[in-house]
Amino acid sequence: MKMIRAMVRPEAADIITEGLAEGGFFSLTKMHVFGRGKQKGIKIGDVHYDELPKVMIMLVVKEDAVDEVVDLIKVNAYTGNFGDGKIFVTPIDATYTVRTGETGI
Repeated sequence: MKMIRAMVRPEAADIITEGLAEGGFFSLTKMHVFGRGKQKGIKIGDVHYDELPKVMIMLVVKEDAVDEVVDLIKVNAYTGNFGDGKIFVTPIDATYTVRTGETGI
């Protein structure tokens, strides 16, 4: 299993989650976060915005679905401009359902 975390533009979050759902990936978590990338924020006129609003989308998938999920996120998040986002993929050792105690996704 792998956890995929995508930091994306807020205006792209719903488009991404709809695309994931169409691909059969319904279970996810969305959080509003703030951060900055390599550009260290953005400067508009004399004002420097150090941290920008983003949405973090997290989901856990089987290893054979990682490439499909990453592609769905990239296609739906892409504008071609700085700040489109970043995707992180990390291993998951175990998952547990609190209500039932079941393991696995």
